[in-house]
Amino acid sequence: MTNDALKRKHILDAALAVFCRYGYRKTSMLDIAQAAGMSRAALYLHFRNKEDVFRAGSERAHATVLAQVAAALAEPGPVFARMETALLAFQQGLLAEISASPHGEELFDANMTLAAGITLAARARLVHALAGALEQAEAAGDIALRRVDANAAQVAQLMLATIDGLKHAQGGGETQREGIALHMRVLGAALLRM
Repeated sequence: MTNDALKRKHILDAALAVFCRYGYRKTSMLDIAQAAGMSRAALYLHFRNKEDVFRAGSERAHATVLAQVAAALAEPGPVFARMETALLAFQQGLLAEISASPHGEELFDANMTLAAGITLAARARLVHALAGALEQAEAAGDIALRRVDANAAQVAQLMLATIDGLKHAQGGGETQREGIALHMRVLGAALLRM
């Protein structure tokens, strides 16, 4: 990693903590610079403004969790266990710190305003990865999508819709983990070849 990349990483780490502490609206470039241990002028050498910092943080967070998703899906083992791990990594990797913030809702809204394209692209890549895992499981004879008259992409979309619903209905933490586990058991019961 280059020196510039290390500095950007350090700034984004500091910025996340500041955004969680003060919320998006109340955070200033000076707050971010101070948290990163640099002058505001030095911060402007790396980012144009607060929006740029926020978008870069969103992009990095999504890239990190998508790498975790890919790693989970590449592991050996039953497809629904791998997908459960992947979905948990995706949700918890993106939500853990922000959900714990008293400004979580404001930060989620800011993300959809400032970084909607990043979020939507990451969700599309997640659906593609889950659909690929389902297609591989079907090709191996482990599952039968025809039992529910759906294709892999439709089932992957359903998975994502379900975890979104769980996030809003139950909050995070253990209840979300339990909900995702239940969803995978239900899908397994419907699709696994016996």
